[in-house]
Amino acid sequence: MTAAFLSPAELRDGGPSGLTRALERTLWHLGFHDVRVVDGAHDHGADLLAVRDREQWVFQNKWKAHGAADQAGVDDLERARTHYRADKAILATNTDITASAEERIRALAGVGIDITLWHGATLAAIGELMPDHVPNSYDLRDYQAQAVEAIEHDLAAEGSALLVLATGLGKTVVGGEVIGNLLRSRPDARVLVVAHMRDLVEQLEKALWRHIPKSVPTRLLTGENKPRNLDGVVVATIESALAAARAGYRPDLIMIDETHHVAETGRFAELLDLCATAEKFGVTATPWRGDKFDITARFGYPSFTMGIAEGMAAGFLSAVDYKLYADGVDWDAVKEISRHGYSIKDLNRQLFLPQRDEEIVEHLRTAWRETVEPRAIVFCQTIEHAEHMAKLLSVSDPAWAKASYLHSGLAKRHRNVLLNEFRLGRVPVVTCVDVFNEGVDVPDVNLIAFLRVTHSRRIFVQQLGRGLRLSPTKKALKVLDFVTDIRRAAAALNLRRTLEAQEAEHLELPHVSRIEFQDETVGSLMDMWIQDAADLETAADEVRLQFPIPKGIL
Repeated sequence: MTAAFLSPAELRDGGPSGLTRALERTLWHLGFHDVRVVDGAHDHGADLLAVRDREQWVFQNKWKAHGAADQAGVDDLERARTHYRADKAILATNTDITASAEERIRALAGVGIDITLWHGATLAAIGELMPDHVPNSYDLRDYQAQAVEAIEHDLAAEGSALLVLATGLGKTVVGGEVIGNLLRSRPDARVLVVAHMRDLVEQLEKALWRHIPKSVPTRLLTGENKPRNLDGVVVATIESALAAARAGYRPDLIMIDETHHVAETGRFAELLDLCATAEKFGVTATPWRGDKFDITARFGYPSFTMGIAEGMAAGFLSAVDYKLYADGVDWDAVKEISRHGYSIKDLNRQLFLPQRDEEIVEHLRTAWRETVEPRAIVFCQTIEHAEHMAKLLSVSDPAWAKASYLHSGLAKRHRNVLLNEFRLGRVPVVTCVDVFNEGVDVPDVNLIAFLRVTHSRRIFVQQLGRGLRLSPTKKALKVLDFVTDIRRAAAALNLRRTLEAQEAEHLELPHVSRIEFQDETVGSLMDMWIQDAADLETAADEVRLQFPIPKGIL
């Protein structure tokens, strides 16, 4: 079977970005992992970085509508090989290279610098010989197989389905299996996968390659990418998907990722209305919306659900060693809060005295030294604070000398290079704001710190989930939570109570989670208060609360 995406016509029509994506998909089929695009300003001559057998490979891609790639591509690749400390260097082109480029490759080989050429004919041969599916085959976990079966049943019976699966439990794996099964029975089926932002769309396309045979093309549809046809699997931003639907595109199946973005009206609602005859299913880890719209109105009652606590208790997610730091509680304020009603916003302002960044660094240093092969994410509330903390960490300990910040204000190429370095362990700690909330997978993360973060239940679950993926060296995820919002304390305590109930049914777990306060006096106070604070975790700033006088504490 040939690889549709490596045919000469597909490579020619796809342009430069199409060649890069085709090569990305090829590398997954060839057993590479952590494949990242780094093309852009200041890329030092590289287009792709990839890892296989713990070796760093660097690729320079030269697309040509006609003619051959010249020596400049070879020189770019040599610069990239040096800058990224690559073990292997590959020059890829959809056509061929000039005689001068061949001579330059031979000259470099003469001084011990090896550059390998993958030209159009090589890519076609690779496409014929490579496995039909991405290797490193996996077996679905029992709950994932149950989820696939439940979704397919509801799609057949109702035309719609909904999957609610905590971050780290494989919601994209389940969605990919549903799509893959459809394509096995109906190879010509049109599939549309939609998300709300471009970066997530690009990640989804790559994730789906694992489930789709090489004979089925995938199309990236965004403001910058306009494929000539929309056969196979189209992975699109909502804006571009809606434009295609308005122009007459009608898929057979629609999958909407991060379904909590679907509202009663708006772009997602219009898309679903235009494609009313298509089967549709949504996947999300966090089904809650701030406007209280119930997404089951669009997708029906969840076909399958598994939350964080259930996944942790069953051993499918990492256990946690979670410590809440609320040492700065103002005890004089506690007396007043127990006598008068306060809004949550005012309560937080009076109750919590935020710790200084220098104190936080010392707590982080202690946790770092207690962790085997530490890899840390520090969540901050603003871009300025993330940059400040990265600089502070980098001068506070030799182990953090390469601490870096990561946020949406950085160029995509810079983010991809940094994520690659973080995944390889070359950058040990990253401070960030929002980049890790959705779609980023770094299983080796075993230390997370929450600094002055939002009270949003959805964002809390997403950020915590970044560290819950299992990895061979991780016994438990260590979490440092510097509490400045009583709703965060409620979220942690609710998680603890749910875990205690779940873990009682799974006594064979190798590591039981711990969620505790650094100051147990504060913990006892919070536990007593929050027992009587219904729905506190998701309450708005304006909600007024009055707690009982805490006996035995004051």
